[in-house]
Amino acid sequence: MTGREHTETDRGSPVPASSAALRGALQAIGAGAYVVDEQGCIIAVNTRAEHLLARPAEELLGHDAHDLLHRDPHGQPLPRARCAMRQAFHEGRTAQADEDHFARADGSLLPISWLITPYDIGERAVGTLVVFHTSERPRGAGPRPASAGTPLSELERLTLLAETTTQLTSTLDVDLALQRLMALVVPRLADWAVVDLITERDEVWRTVVVHAEGNGLVHHEDLEGPMPPVPEESPMPLSRALRGVASTLAGPRTYRRTPDSGIAVEQRRLFDTTGMHSAAIAPIRSTREVLGALTLGRAENGVAFTPADLPLIEDIARRAGLALDNARLYQRQRKVAETMQNHLLPQMPGVPGLQMTARYQPAPDASQVGGDWYDAFPLSDGSTALAVGDVVGHDLEAAAGMAQLRNMLRAYAWSQKEPPSRIVQRLDEAIQHITDVTMATVVFARIEVAEDGHWQLSWTNAGHPPPLLISRDGLAEYLTEGHGILLGTQADAPRPDATAPLPPGSTLVLYTDGLIESPRHTLDEGLDRLRQHAAALAHRPLASFTDQLLRRVRPAGNDDDVALLALRAPGRPAEQGVRGHGR
Repeated sequence: MTGREHTETDRGSPVPASSAALRGALQAIGAGAYVVDEQGCIIAVNTRAEHLLARPAEELLGHDAHDLLHRDPHGQPLPRARCAMRQAFHEGRTAQADEDHFARADGSLLPISWLITPYDIGERAVGTLVVFHTSERPRGAGPRPASAGTPLSELERLTLLAETTTQLTSTLDVDLALQRLMALVVPRLADWAVVDLITERDEVWRTVVVHAEGNGLVHHEDLEGPMPPVPEESPMPLSRALRGVASTLAGPRTYRRTPDSGIAVEQRRLFDTTGMHSAAIAPIRSTREVLGALTLGRAENGVAFTPADLPLIEDIARRAGLALDNARLYQRQRKVAETMQNHLLPQMPGVPGLQMTARYQPAPDASQVGGDWYDAFPLSDGSTALAVGDVVGHDLEAAAGMAQLRNMLRAYAWSQKEPPSRIVQRLDEAIQHITDVTMATVVFARIEVAEDGHWQLSWTNAGHPPPLLISRDGLAEYLTEGHGILLGTQADAPRPDATAPLPPGSTLVLYTDGLIESPRHTLDEGLDRLRQHAAALAHRPLASFTDQLLRRVRPAGNDDDVALLALRAPGRPAEQGVRGHGR
């Protein structure tokens, strides 16, 4: 959820347009629930809350929750100074109360119990989650913080499950998901938490061992590492959990008997080292397979786990399994994407007198392999071809189309000694019939030494952002000539060519639109930003120039991939002997 996307309610209060994602998370809570932003305005609400308050979401979203809902026992508005929930909200702490009142739409009062806790709403913003239901507990208990080591109330249990769902599903990084899981359960449920994961090679790895010490969590790396294989018939609790059989309670005595496997030996060492007197062990599974096991243990906390604790721990482990499975799938796709790009994008050819470098940065969601590409290769007449393009789409199909386009362009450019415009025209005619590419943009150029000994660029542009030429003195200009329509439109219009000298020491930049486009800025603003930074970096070595340009110019929050090709002409005219040759 971003703080920039808003819709407007009747009262004009901004409501995040992506509140549907928050609402989806709240639906899993079996009580009324809503989330407020830092100002206390409601930004998401679940169906149960709508039913209890007899108010549709439209009457809740964007309104100050205190003004709209809070009442004293006589139905009068509750002063903010006397509102325990409001105080906890401002202090950013978890609290609950057993006797309070909300106003329903018809003016009647709804007696409630409530619990509030800070709640991550994305984009580094922290809101507040409010969970409530009709009051069933004894009156007069007053607000109290959630405490460790005592049985969780129904509200606390529901809140913990909601936090688990939200925090674990909001990241696709396995390590970060595990870190968040540890912070959720320690010390709220246990002094110790252990996660054993089954790797893709079907090996068990003790991935995390965490202990609550003071106000923080301490990782015990000496207890982490590879584990023995899972026995097929072992009745021991961890072995059963890693086979996905069942959740089990365990204690030191469980592993005092003669060990039946190497895993049992490691579990005995865990109990001896940590001093745990009670543990609950649950399988971590996805919808497809068993991923590992979660062990929660108590040492300092003298209260032993009971069978009544297992359903909550199983539910937490199940939600963790779904999140970890999604993260693993994402990382697997990311690896495929990066491997594919590494194979598809070429190395720069060596051209005497010229410096060339290229960079490719995938989209933040790197599982979506993009269609952005660059290329540089020698031609049969001794000149050098340059290309940067973008195939429409952000998936493996776009990447496959990019590979087809690049290879066809190479073949035409090598075999047909024609101007760039004619090469691209042939490419446009062909892709409509023998590829799956629907539309694409490309700048295709050739570079060679002119008669005066200077390097010269000739190019055609098919709907692509214009090349940028920067002199060694920092004068930057876009090469806007030679611009024609993009590929795939089936328009039979002639394509223009353009020619420009490359002054000694100048730098040429070819790039894709991911470098300059941003939802928050116009295209002209992006082009101006690129020109400004390229001019300021003109004195840098080419590799540093390219890296810094990407870092400074690529818009924050950009969801597109970027391809960039930079070339620098030598500081003096080429030797007479190499005129007309790019190699």
